[in-house]
Amino acid sequence: MSKQDPFDFSNALPIISEDTEFFPLMSQQDEEDMNNEETPEILSILPLRNTVLFPGVVIPITVGRDKSIKLIKEAYKGDKVIGVVSQKDVSIEDPTFDQLNTVGTIAQIIKMLQMPDGNTTVIIQGKQRFQLVQEVQSEPFFKAIVAKFTETKHREDKEFKTLVASIREMSTQIIQLSPNIPSEAAIALKNIESTSFLINFISSNMNADVEEKQKMLEMNNLRKRAEMIMDLLTTELQMLELKNQIQSKVRTDLDKQQRDYFLNQQLKTIQEELGGNSIDLEFEALKTRAKKKKWAKETAEHFDKELEKLGRMNPQAPDYSIQMNYLELLLDLPWNNFTKDNFDLKRAQRTLDKDHFGLEKVKQRIIEYLAVLKLKKDMKAPILCLVGPPGVGKTSLGRSIAKALNRRYVRMALGGVRDEAEIRGHRKTYIGAMPGRIIQSIKKAGAANPVFVLDEIDKVGSDFRGDPSSALLEVLDPEQNHEFNDHYVETNFDLSNVLFIATANTLSTIQPALLDRMEIIEVNGYTIEEKIEIAKKYLLPKQREAHGLASKDITLKNSVIEKVIEDYTRESGVRGLEKKIGSLVRGTATKIAMEETHDISLNDADVERILGAPIFDKDLYEGNEVAGVVTGLAWTQVGGDILFIEASLSPGKGKLTLTGNLGEVMKESAVIALAYLRAHSAKFNIDHRLFDHFDVHIHVPAGATPKDGPSAGITMLTALTSAFTQRKVKSNLAMTGEITLRGKVLPVGGIKEKILAAKRANIKEVILCKSNRKDILEIKEDYIKDLKFHYVSEMKEVIDVALTKDKVKDPIDLSIKSDKVD
Repeated sequence: MSKQDPFDFSNALPIISEDTEFFPLMSQQDEEDMNNEETPEILSILPLRNTVLFPGVVIPITVGRDKSIKLIKEAYKGDKVIGVVSQKDVSIEDPTFDQLNTVGTIAQIIKMLQMPDGNTTVIIQGKQRFQLVQEVQSEPFFKAIVAKFTETKHREDKEFKTLVASIREMSTQIIQLSPNIPSEAAIALKNIESTSFLINFISSNMNADVEEKQKMLEMNNLRKRAEMIMDLLTTELQMLELKNQIQSKVRTDLDKQQRDYFLNQQLKTIQEELGGNSIDLEFEALKTRAKKKKWAKETAEHFDKELEKLGRMNPQAPDYSIQMNYLELLLDLPWNNFTKDNFDLKRAQRTLDKDHFGLEKVKQRIIEYLAVLKLKKDMKAPILCLVGPPGVGKTSLGRSIAKALNRRYVRMALGGVRDEAEIRGHRKTYIGAMPGRIIQSIKKAGAANPVFVLDEIDKVGSDFRGDPSSALLEVLDPEQNHEFNDHYVETNFDLSNVLFIATANTLSTIQPALLDRMEIIEVNGYTIEEKIEIAKKYLLPKQREAHGLASKDITLKNSVIEKVIEDYTRESGVRGLEKKIGSLVRGTATKIAMEETHDISLNDADVERILGAPIFDKDLYEGNEVAGVVTGLAWTQVGGDILFIEASLSPGKGKLTLTGNLGEVMKESAVIALAYLRAHSAKFNIDHRLFDHFDVHIHVPAGATPKDGPSAGITMLTALTSAFTQRKVKSNLAMTGEITLRGKVLPVGGIKEKILAAKRANIKEVILCKSNRKDILEIKEDYIKDLKFHYVSEMKEVIDVALTKDKVKDPIDLSIKSDKVD
């Protein structure tokens, strides 16, 4: 049944046909005789999926299930009486007895037909309603004990007769308004005498779900069923009237479009008589602009072809404006339009030094690129990827590079991009299509060789709309990007002269194939000394200008800046430091605006008055009076940090417990450390029986923060050794490194960030793997002059350096009772 038709009289055709010998319209007497028939005690049950049979109604049904075919054939040979029940869930192919509705209709099989396609069609007529009581059999078809459905009597008062008349009239209106319903249906409705049969007839043929029809069948009060039908018919009539109104309005709109078309044609003719029209002028303007472009032969041919297509289009057609926008984009793109590079390397060095303090490796790489470009005059631009924690100046470095090269600067934020069309654009055939952000940014730059910053490339996502990381492969591959193909542009654009600079906080989330195409340059965090210089040279002047102050209004001593760094910020970059300096500047600006006396040079008391009490404790080290507590160094996406690993023993049977929200790698490190210590207990003067008589608990504080990584192996082993020997850990000592089951110490990454974290925590000595010595050599000697490094390769060396000979102040009792020794 079509949802657009309020009635479906396909099932009622036998009733309204001229062959009334087989299917007469039911009179009042016929209905009374049918209701007085005795209800069989046991009935064969036929489940129906999409139909509900009502008493007195004749419908044809197509039988397809094996059970149903067997039931029909057996019933047709007998008394031709069956029970028809609809399913609760129409999607179930083979329902069980519990999945059938409890109220159905007794049906008389009138005729059985074998159709040419092999299906069996049965014409049945509903007799009276019944209620399922109990299942008797399920094979080869359902049989059940049934009971007669009791119907509540209703009053045939004036109100009820008016309701029935309204239902008959509204049904007739719906048939007249619906072109797909035959006019004979109205005649059939008019000739129905019985009130209950009229309601059953309309209920069977109206546009309603199986659930709604089943609800009507189960109603034991005819008046309530009539009221429900009235509500449904009212809704259907309103929808049908609204549909006819919309269709009438659409016809009116089409007539208006035709009228507008003829008027526009007349207007075009008048404009031609007056000496040309605006459309022709636009067309000629496109041709004139195209002659001035410096594009390749293939691009010129493509443009001419698309321009000819525009000339053949009707200006009133929707595609005309789409084609015009496309041609204007081709003309706006900077094909072979380059800005002239400035090859003054000393000026470039001064520009980079002026804008950024430190970052020597990055500056050196840019100068190298300029030097080669100056000598060769032509060079495929490298793809640089600056990796480091937030706030170290990765993004702003791109602007400084553009200034040093005298190139245009564009930036594209990739954080959260999940649609491949953001990179490659949409096909021009789609409504609302537009080029990708790469082409849009090149158009905005106005030159084919800008400095292009791809910000947060490690935060590119992927979903059902595609994989933007894979789309970036063509953009960032020097062997491919000279023929970059945007879906919207439909012709290749040369990106090989663009200097792409990507930024990322971590390399772990970047697609390996994409990572392989970039030259990685690490931008590490700043030391305290570097942060002081950055604050003096960049941050303070920037905040003074932003808040309308002059240099004579506020100054900060090195000691004050150091206090802000150590007491109010704990980061690798300087973003948080800039915010705190901004707070100090605003505090001074408030004093000046209120004309109050103030000191130009702020002191420590002024800092605490404006910023509040110190947030961080400068001395993070917790002492060495408790056995099993060791300071480790960790790398995070926001720079280095320190962590404490605690190990404690309690009487038990050697169980190992790990807490602190640890990842799989750190859990494995703890297991390896304990296994190594058990295997080499004699080497560390540990009674091997302790491992079977004491439970071990390793905890890393701050359990709300997930922790993982291969850098805590030696820290865990030191903590365990301290716990089993009750020896002190050397004061102001930290360590980082991974171990093997043989006791070898392995190198780890992120050394500079970890060393900076150690300095912030007032650590004096650091234990590292020998292979990490090269990482220490890359750090300026001035920044690490207060630190002492111990380079080790075996775990025995770590324990010799980390643990003292002294016992802790209150050692726990590790003695084993005699009755446990065996």
